[in-house]
Amino acid sequence: MIGLMFVVLYFFMIRPQQKKQKEIEKQRAALKTGDKVILSSGIHGKLKEVNDADCVVEIADGVKIKVDKASIFATAQ
Repeated sequence: MIGLMFVVLYFFMIRPQQKKQKEIEKQRAALKTGDKVILSSGIHGKLKEVNDADCVVEIADGVKIKVDKASIFATAQ
C-alpha cells in the first residue's frame, strides 16, 4: 500500500514538475539578443546581451540591468 502511494505521488507531483523544469531550462538556453522577456519580479524588457550565467536587459530607453539568467520567467510576445 505504501509503495502504491509513492508511485501515485511520483506520477502526479514529481514527474510533471521535472518535465516543467526541463522545459524552462530549454527555453533559457534558447535565449538570444533582441528577445522580449519577463523577469520573475514582473519586469518586462528586451535582451541586449546574453552570457552563460547572466543577461543584460533593457527595461527602458537607455536603462539596462544585469540579471541572473535564472530570474527570467518567460519570453513575451
